[in-house]
Amino acid sequence: MDKDLSAGALGISWHDSTFIPLLNPSNVMDYFSERSNPFYDHTCNNEIIKMQRLSLDQLNNMIGVEYILLHTQEPILYVVRKQERNGPNHVVPLADYYIIAGVVYQAPDLASVINSRLLNTLSNLKSAFDEAQSFSKYHPSKGYWWEFKDQEASDKKESKEKKKKEVPSSMFQRQRVDLLLGELSKKFPPKFIPPTQPTEVKEEVPKPETVTVKQEIKQEKPDEKPANVIKPPPEKKPKLIR
Repeated sequence: MDKDLSAGALGISWHDSTFIPLLNPSNVMDYFSERSNPFYDHTCNNEIIKMQRLSLDQLNNMIGVEYILLHTQEPILYVVRKQERNGPNHVVPLADYYIIAGVVYQAPDLASVINSRLLNTLSNLKSAFDEAQSFSKYHPSKGYWWEFKDQEASDKKESKEKKKKEVPSSMFQRQRVDLLLGELSKKFPPKFIPPTQPTEVKEEVPKPETVTVKQEIKQEKPDEKPANVIKPPPEKKPKLIR
């Protein structure tokens, strides 16, 4: 089996960033035949023609491995085929390569595609059986039964909905209770206490203390004689001579 058809070649890619802006159908084969391209076989007939500077039409007259441009979809997609020529009209395809936005990939062959799909299918089936086995329960008294997580969630949801739908009382009960309450309110009317208005607390401003000075006026009595008054000398009365 050719080394390009190995499984490792399907997981690699190659590109030359300097050549990508100039890529077109006329130079795409020169881009693919770069020496750094791991998908290109340097012993092919294309390399011989390139070294001898011959036309690509000479490939029809040669025998061996060659590369041809199979399909183009400008400016993004180019398909290159690797084939073995055994005669002018007899070729055997070996591999296909597609170039998308300048990046070269190897197209998987039919066996690789079938193998990959089968592996994915078997992996999904195994995970499905493992999950189904986890839902299977067994007890000696009950036997086998299935217990699904979604079923538990749906049961919980249904129970919540039932609780919401349940009415705490019937219409008859509500009307009967309203009637009894109306009769009781007629017999014993409620007493409404008027709301008390909040009293405003006024801050008392301290008044300045006024000092009253009492003036006492002493009135002297006429009988009373003032103290420390100098008495005049007694008057001398003339003596009468008989």
